[in-house]
Order: sequence, then structure tokens, then C-alpha cells
Amino acid sequence: MNDTYIPSGGPAGKLRRLAARQLARQPLQIVLNRALISFTFDDFPRSAAWTGADILERFGWRATYFAAAGYAGSQNHLGALFKPGDLLRLRTAGHEIGCHTYGHLDSGCAPVEAVMADCARNRRALAAMGHESELGVFAFPYGEASPATKKALSQHYRALRGVQPGINRGHADRALLKAVPLDGGKAGLARALDAVRDAAANPGWLIFYGHDVSERPSQWGCTPDFLDEVCQLAADLSCRVMTMGDALTRIETPQAERVS
Repeated sequence: MNDTYIPSGGPAGKLRRLAARQLARQPLQIVLNRALISFTFDDFPRSAAWTGADILERFGWRATYFAAAGYAGSQNHLGALFKPGDLLRLRTAGHEIGCHTYGHLDSGCAPVEAVMADCARNRRALAAMGHESELGVFAFPYGEASPATKKALSQHYRALRGVQPGINRGHADRALLKAVPLDGGKAGLARALDAVRDAAANPGWLIFYGHDVSERPSQWGCTPDFLDEVCQLAADLSCRVMTMGDALTRIETPQAERVS
């Protein structure tokens, strides 16, 4: 797999991303009385499985880990990637495992058939590693989607997450949920903290996505202190923190909001 792959830009790329946001939408009505936050990690590095999980567990929270099984046991710009044992340990601790395709395909460009086949391969590979539970949610590698892949994947997963910045409120698209990155150093930390404050002031579903969690993070990762500060603010502002699957169940059960 090519770790240096960059999705196409320019007018064609912008038009494709615009089409993905506007077409093949799967409505999800989000009405909350308190901010709901999900922490997610893509690919996923062992540092997220250990350091990241430890930080979240100290707050009594769990995350969603999007696994691309073709990365298992390898090393790239994010550091060492997850091993089979990490999947089982996370699942046993109550974390959620989601699908990220087997080979980290650009789902905005790849044919629908190829994307679906790669997802099926991912499910088989993860099952062979001992994770036989359902993969209920999906994250688009590189955040790249197309209307056709959104439509096809929506038949197999409860929700699909992208990387368009924002908080999911009101009339959201469960086939391309917005998310806020956990990267960018000091500026990125300020952005993440602002997102928590925004979600607390005007309740919505804030999904964070990150990669490695280490003292010397990659361009797409953050430090343990960064993650801890975001978690501390979420706790101070009484935000609910749940895996994506649990958050969806909460959103789809409006009576739970009325009695809480």
C-alpha cells in the first residue's frame, strides 16, 4: 500500500467532493439536549490503541477504531499499526471496531464493486484475526466518497463518516457524517477545543477523528497532552462521550433525551 497517496485535487476533485456531500444523502435527524461526542481513530496506529485508549478509559469513555486489515502488523508514517491482539483487547474493554476497507482505498475514485469487495475482504480478515463481531460503522479512507459508494455502503453499515469539518446537528447525512480532526499542533488543539465548546453551547454530535497519539506525532496525529486536554474540557462541560454505534442508538431513541 502506498503511504504517500494524496487524493486528487483541482476542479475535478472539488466537484467530486461537492457531489458526494449533496447527493445520495441518508437523512439522520439529530435533536439533543446535551452535547454528544465520539472519538474515532483511523487505520489505526498502536499508539491510538494503547495511549489513546488509556486516556479515554481514565475518563470512563470508549472510542471507535476504524481498522484497515491490510495494515495490520505493519509500520508507516503513523508508526506501528495495530496487531490482532489489539483488536481483541479493545473490543473486550468496550471499544468499537469499524470498517475502513482492507487496502485503504480511495472510495471517491475506485469503482463501487472494488470498494464493496475490499470491505468484504476487510471483514473476513478481521474475523480471521479473532474479531467476529459486526462492523456497524464505516469511515471513508482519506475522507473520499462518491454518491455511488455512499449509496452502496449505506446498505451494509449504520453510518458512514467523512472528514468534512463540522458538528452534526439537525438534518444530518448519516452517509457522510462530519468530523473534526485531532491534529495540527497548537492551532489544531484550539480548533478541537472550540468544537467542544460549540457542541456544548448548541448541542450536536461532534465526531473527532485522529490517528497516532504520541509525544512526537505525525502530521495526522496528536500528543497525549492534546488528547487529554480535549477530554478534560468535554468532561468539564458535561458532554456525553460514546462510541459511534452507541451514539447512533442514542440519537435514534429520542425518548432517551426527554428523560435524561
